Amino acid sequence: MNNKPEVWLRGPLDNMPALLQPVAHALLQAREEINELMLNYPDELLWEKVAGVASPGFHLQHLAGVINRLFTYARGEQLSKQQLDALAAESKLASHSTRILLEQFNKQIDDALTQLSGAGAETLTEYRVVGRDKLPSTVMGLYVHAAEHTTRHAGQLLVTVKVLLNT
Repeated sequence: MNNKPEVWLRGPLDNMPALLQPVAHALLQAREEINELMLNYPDELLWEKVAGVASPGFHLQHLAGVINRLFTYARGEQLSKQQLDALAAESKLASHSTRILLEQFNKQIDDALTQLSGAGAETLTEYRVVGRDKLPSTVMGLYVHAAEHTTRHAGQLLVTVKVLLNT
């Protein structure tokens, strides 16, 4: 992967609306970086914290959960009880292995790309509400936030993993 240009420099993605290419590129870039970073990551370090910051396990659970929730809101739906239960459990120590958490994250990226590929440009400015307080957003706002949030946590995960592996 190190010899490849970043995803956004590899050209347009097939079957992806032009306006959503940057969102898809950001999600794919984060997936590549996270999968490479976590390859052979020791499960016993998954829930370790450094300097009070979130553990790698939290970041992986949170990334999958946030993508799932934001794309649910983008469809105009509210969260299910299962999604709310998963949200409540995100910060708790789980027994999942690195492999399982990566599989869950990768599935959410795949689901997000499928949803993006079917989004019509005419829907991107549609009003959407977020959370119990029904805060205002748009379909595009939710998609862009999913991409930037994923990128932010990928960076945090990278630093945490590097510190844990070098301490």
